[in-house]
Amino acid sequence: MPSSLQDMRFLIHEVFDFAGHYQALSRAQPGEFGDPPDAALIDAVLDEGARFSEQELAPINRSGDEQGCRIDAGEVFTPTGFKEAYATYIELGWAGLIGDPAYGGQGLPESLSVFLEDLMCCANMAWTMYPGLSRGAINALNAHGSEAQKAAFLPKLLTGAWTGTMCLTEPHAGSDVGLAKTRAEVGADGSYAITGTKIFISAGEHDMAENIVHLVLARTPDAPAGTKGISMFVVPKFDLDGSRNKVSCGSIENKMGIHGNATCVLNFDQATGYLVGEENQGMRYMFTMMNAARLVVGLQGVCLAQAALHSSMDYATERLQMRALKGPVAPEKPADPIIVHPDVRRMLLTQRAIAEGGRALIYYTAQAADRFLHGEAAERERAGSLLDFLTPIVKGMLTELGFESVNEAVQVYGGHGFIRETGIEQHVRDARITLIYEGTTQIQALDLLGRKILMTQGKGLLIFLEEINRVTETLREPLPELAAALAATADEWGQLTLELSASAQQDMDALGAAAVDYLFYSGYAALAYCWARVAETAWRAQQRHRRDASEDDPYLAGKLATARFYFSRLLPRKDFHKQAIEAGPDSLVQVSDDALTAL
Repeated sequence: MPSSLQDMRFLIHEVFDFAGHYQALSRAQPGEFGDPPDAALIDAVLDEGARFSEQELAPINRSGDEQGCRIDAGEVFTPTGFKEAYATYIELGWAGLIGDPAYGGQGLPESLSVFLEDLMCCANMAWTMYPGLSRGAINALNAHGSEAQKAAFLPKLLTGAWTGTMCLTEPHAGSDVGLAKTRAEVGADGSYAITGTKIFISAGEHDMAENIVHLVLARTPDAPAGTKGISMFVVPKFDLDGSRNKVSCGSIENKMGIHGNATCVLNFDQATGYLVGEENQGMRYMFTMMNAARLVVGLQGVCLAQAALHSSMDYATERLQMRALKGPVAPEKPADPIIVHPDVRRMLLTQRAIAEGGRALIYYTAQAADRFLHGEAAERERAGSLLDFLTPIVKGMLTELGFESVNEAVQVYGGHGFIRETGIEQHVRDARITLIYEGTTQIQALDLLGRKILMTQGKGLLIFLEEINRVTETLREPLPELAAALAATADEWGQLTLELSASAQQDMDALGAAAVDYLFYSGYAALAYCWARVAETAWRAQQRHRRDASEDDPYLAGKLATARFYFSRLLPRKDFHKQAIEAGPDSLVQVSDDALTAL
């Protein structure tokens, strides 16, 4: 099983104290969750989720990739075992884990679903996307749908009998949703006829559920141009009376990876749809789905890094090749295991720092999301600002680093990583799409710097810097070298942001030229905060362990070693991005188009 229950439990119970977190939420909103989840309930979710992932999902990951989905007369069929695994998922009640009890959900905190998604995605990303997309539809309908729409759609979605999708992208528009041409014309009964084509629709058609509920962006005839004229509609595959709606799958994409998930071209031919909320508010509603989905995609990057890390560690300890530079480590064998070589250790530690640090950042952000949804009013405002700020960092940075990590795994394996039977090249192919899903890295960077820094005067950053300063103080005594590096990073981050904001106000090209480097700088700084928290927790646990045992706990020692590696080897990457930001836009924008394209 490629997930790490030990690492998850360490973060959940020791670093972030989720049981205490849920108690605090319950005090803020009494009765919100009934009895707030305690450590025993959390562990039960982890144990059962791990069992399901190990027994049902991991065995069909490679076969699902090799077999892929197929289409026959507009009907899409998932790989062998996918439908059966989904039936087990429904039987176990996972679909309604966090849903509103009024519509059949279990009403548990949203972060519990992150733990389940972590386990499932580490085992089989392509399969996990089917139920994952349903949660986006559930959240959007719950937040913006009418009472009648909630009653009609949520109970089936929360049992898992129906699944959901997001239908945003069109062939000519790509990420520019404002260019969408899909039309919505109101009928005499108040429903709308939806006509248009949507592409890249994950889980858009399949054989795993009774019905598929599409949330579709379209524009009414008199809508204003651009994003201001976008509305959202719910368009079921089978209408509420059971009749087949006029939405069909024209084809499934022939993709680089995630072959087990059906990525569809959907054609809407006057399909019956129902307006969600108000006309021309679709972009605002869309972000209810998109922001949650961006955190999930960041988690996908972490999970693929985790899966590749486990394989790399196993291979490096078993593969014999050459001798250690300092002399034979295993003289009784024909060669030493490759884990003795310094650069192999660098690659393994890089993978570990990314996977485990990334998971910590996901869990920290999930707590902010919980507080935003369920905290007291003042706390909700603060948590919302922090969540808005962290979301593009999580999505952009963790997918970029996740892709780096799986490529490091190929390098650890050498030639064996390039062939299919080891499974490593599948991780590379599956991971690549995460850099594009829910907005490319460039879009995340512009969102971070433009909306979350300039438009808010850096409100979320300031909150996060307060958190960093708090952790720095607690870290000074046990781990002074990490505390000093973290404090210096926080000071530099704040100053760099002020300087860049001033430059952007004078020249918007400065913003565009610096955005991706600023995202990376912010990502390395955010991960430093997470590794500082992990290191402090591990150090204190190690002190307790030493009072009771004669030897150090290898797991805790590994955490401290990886934290030190991160601060000494990976955090300095921020300096390159700082230099690139300070170089300004001239080298990008002053070259003419003709000179740029002359080959």
